Amino acid sequence: MPSSDNGAVIWDVDGTLVDTAEMHFQAWAEICASLGRPFSRDDFAATFGQRNPEIFRHLFDARFGASELDELGFRKEELYRSAARKGVHLLPGVRALLEGLHAAGFRQAIGSSAPLANIKLILEITRSASLFDAISSADDTQRGKPDPQVFLVAAHKLGVAPGRCIVVEDAVAGVQAAKVGGMKCIAVRFVGHHPEDKLRGAGADLVVRTLEGVGVEAVRGLLG
Repeated sequence: MPSSDNGAVIWDVDGTLVDTAEMHFQAWAEICASLGRPFSRDDFAATFGQRNPEIFRHLFDARFGASELDELGFRKEELYRSAARKGVHLLPGVRALLEGLHAAGFRQAIGSSAPLANIKLILEITRSASLFDAISSADDTQRGKPDPQVFLVAAHKLGVAPGRCIVVEDAVAGVQAAKVGGMKCIAVRFVGHHPEDKLRGAGADLVVRTLEGVGVEAVRGLLG
């Protein structure tokens, strides 16, 4: 039975649990093309991990109002979910660590800038929903990473103090958010959005290529 006494692990989704970056890129490219603006790999790198309203403002300044941003965000996510339904798999080492932590009594949550509908779809496709005790999504927050809000909400939902939480991330902004929130952070390089030196520079406590070599004892060690 998961217990707050053991601490908690908060997981990012895209690039950490699963690799759906290309699905997001293609969805952004399609929606931007319909609005008369190209969407480049540099645009993608500059906005990865942010919430949709912030990404649209980065791309289009103040061109759209709040209701238009909601509609555009919904269209973009429908394109993404359509692609994801064709098949998504957990990244190397993820299921073993999820199941090991669950068996050892760690509480686990999702902490992602993605909309709740996207997260639920990924957990359904990967058959991993039962391993999580809470979800913190874009629906729960007003500020995106590197602000720590999404992780602090997750910790609150779990009933675990931030100092007893470890975040698993793949992006510099996510690592920064974890550290500002007073949490430890494991950074995973498998998808390769950010080099090791940048992740360490952001404050990651452990940087690994995959989670295949990370077990329950490593997590306990980081929590001290």
